[in-house]
Amino acid sequence: MKKSLLSAVALTALVAFSGSAWADILIGVSGPITGPNAAFGAQLQKGAEQAAADINAAGGINGEQIKVVVGDDVSDPKQGISVANKFVADGVKFVVGHFNSGVSIPASEVYAENGILQISPASTNPQYTERGLWNTFRTCGRDDQQGAVAGAYIAANFKDGKVAIIHDKTPYGQGLADETKKAANAAGVTEVMYEGINIGDKDFSALIAKMKEAGVTAVYYGGLHTEAGLIMRQLADQGLKAAFMSGDGIVSNELASIAGDAVDGTLMTFAPDPRKNPAAQEIVEKFRAAGFEPEAYTLYSYAAVQVIVGAAAAAGDVDPAKVAEAAKAKGPFATAIGELGFDEKGDITRPDYVMYTWRKGDDGKYSYFEDGTCGAETGMQPKC
Repeated sequence: MKKSLLSAVALTALVAFSGSAWADILIGVSGPITGPNAAFGAQLQKGAEQAAADINAAGGINGEQIKVVVGDDVSDPKQGISVANKFVADGVKFVVGHFNSGVSIPASEVYAENGILQISPASTNPQYTERGLWNTFRTCGRDDQQGAVAGAYIAANFKDGKVAIIHDKTPYGQGLADETKKAANAAGVTEVMYEGINIGDKDFSALIAKMKEAGVTAVYYGGLHTEAGLIMRQLADQGLKAAFMSGDGIVSNELASIAGDAVDGTLMTFAPDPRKNPAAQEIVEKFRAAGFEPEAYTLYSYAAVQVIVGAAAAAGDVDPAKVAEAAKAKGPFATAIGELGFDEKGDITRPDYVMYTWRKGDDGKYSYFEDGTCGAETGMQPKC
């Protein structure tokens, strides 16, 4: 029998729980609700809230409602610790978040010590799940998997060029850049530059001057859309025609508003677009009807709540430790992004990354497309 996104079996199992066990179920959701990365925070918040609303509308859990508690970590590790401690004080038992790996990793220690299960929709640094904690899960892939795809693409398309690898010095940005570098190096491509920038930098003239001096023809960037967009724009303004590639940290339509026309042809790794999953169409339309485009990590956040519900049903219990055990042993679980199973580390068992290209759509606006269109004329057109 084909699984539905919220199966009748799961609901029946949940309804069977004692009323006291499910009274006032608190799920915390945390990410950069404000600040330069607020677009991603909105995705996490909207996804979790919609999932909770849909479950509640179906009768809740044994007649009780899920309550979502939101914490704003502003992409800052110290603030993330503060949010985590507040969640503990509030009685939260499950967390959807955080967005940044550099926030999820320290926050997960607080959650582990206080019996809270954490599912990140977006934290891709391998160390998040490599430390042997019982409580760390993610609905996305890992940087070593994503970097392998990016590195292989660089080797196939830019082997005769001069590649610069740039990162933002964060666990996510540098981690992804390093994994991409490792894969490219193993395939016979050695970069001519490896440089770090600082979060919040606005002027990249000195960096671009170095690129010109090195004769760079392709740039790989590990980091988020805020700095990536500025680098793209300034590369174009200073006349350096180099192919630009990055990862899932730029999966936001805000990138185009920062980079302008310079975004055209940008290459990007991300999972297959979950909005195209037939099983998610009703959910996607619900977001759109409310005026919110569920791009990037929105459905990954929605799926995280579904995993919590599905694993709790499989466990026959709402104790986070038992839910964690069930998540690893009794999947896969039907979600908005497809069926998800988890290994002993808490990583999904079906990671997949593909290449996207940023270009103008039929509406005349720039966005990202997984369609074989491989970029603008840069003097080094990538192969499809």
